[in-house]
Amino acid sequence: MTSAEIFNRLDEQRSNPGEMLERMVVHFREKRQPMELFEALKMRVRHQLGLQLLSTESEPVRADEVERQLESGLLDACREAGVMLIEDGKVGEGWMYLRPTGDLELARKLIAKIDINDENYDAMIQVLLHEGVDVARGFQAVIDHQGTCNSITLFEQAVQQRSKADRRAAASCLLEHLYHELVVLVRGDIVRREAPADESETLSEMIEKRKWILDEGGYHLDTTHLASTVRIAAILTSPSQLRKAWELTQYGRRLDHQFQYPGDEPFVDFYPAYSAYYQVLLGENVEAGLKMFERKAKSVDATQHGTAAIESYVELLDRVGRQKEAIEAAVTLVPDAVPSQRIVPLLLEIAARANDQGVYEPILDYCRKHNDIIGYAAVTHVATSS
Repeated sequence: MTSAEIFNRLDEQRSNPGEMLERMVVHFREKRQPMELFEALKMRVRHQLGLQLLSTESEPVRADEVERQLESGLLDACREAGVMLIEDGKVGEGWMYLRPTGDLELARKLIAKIDINDENYDAMIQVLLHEGVDVARGFQAVIDHQGTCNSITLFEQAVQQRSKADRRAAASCLLEHLYHELVVLVRGDIVRREAPADESETLSEMIEKRKWILDEGGYHLDTTHLASTVRIAAILTSPSQLRKAWELTQYGRRLDHQFQYPGDEPFVDFYPAYSAYYQVLLGENVEAGLKMFERKAKSVDATQHGTAAIESYVELLDRVGRQKEAIEAAVTLVPDAVPSQRIVPLLLEIAARANDQGVYEPILDYCRKHNDIIGYAAVTHVATSS
């Protein structure tokens, strides 16, 4: 339909504004003009509600039901326009319309059909990663397009502030990428010096069988990337990925001392400490590992190093299913200077994972001790309703 034809069609319905608006909507749908379609849909819903087609600053207060129907109609318009824009490859613009609907799953499915290339890279990273539509795919794209160093920097600057699920999604991509890269490099090193390693050999098995691999200060990839990945991967829960992270610590432990960078408490002795941490999560040397982190939790000066040592010990106990011990450790070890409002929500999360009503009593005692009336009421409510 030409421009002249659509104006003629609208003229034909001058006496029937509802039909005129309907024809305008159909026209923009057929022409795939999503932004104009949105405006047309907005006008149509306003007409259906008896409002002026164009909003003004002096509009009277609307009844609640009218306001609800208007909002619902506008969200439908946003959804249709957003879908059309994304289908046409305009991801950034499409997400601007879809965002108010809160339909992340729809956006994820639509964008999954679009390849990431040099032209749309920035828009895709903004929507997938920074807007949280598909953090794993967005972060993987950063790794593929910008490399390990930039992806680690991005994790520290942006992903670290996101939800635990988003952090796990990104950490998973980083671990798999670096582990695969290191395995390929170590296998290549072996091939250059002797018979190829068996395909079934893991990273830790290859370096254990060949003591020469890291002789004379050698290394196969940027050792700062290795250390960052070991640290970031601690949030992961998959046993296979925890095993890979542990294998990275075994490689790190064999590096020359100049590449053994110290960490922050309780991981000052970086690779041995993380090795023990991952082993506990894998169900290996659990008691010895917990004892080590317990000693750290009790001995590290929180005024100088913060509460990370305590938090790591409590988290380990929780993650291996010892919720009651985790709560007792927290209420005993956390310094009085830390506001109870920061601690109680964490303790309630841990308690929810325990199959024991008795875990709430230490938290209630903690609230009494710190004169936290609000926390006490919240804990009591959860304890009596569970």
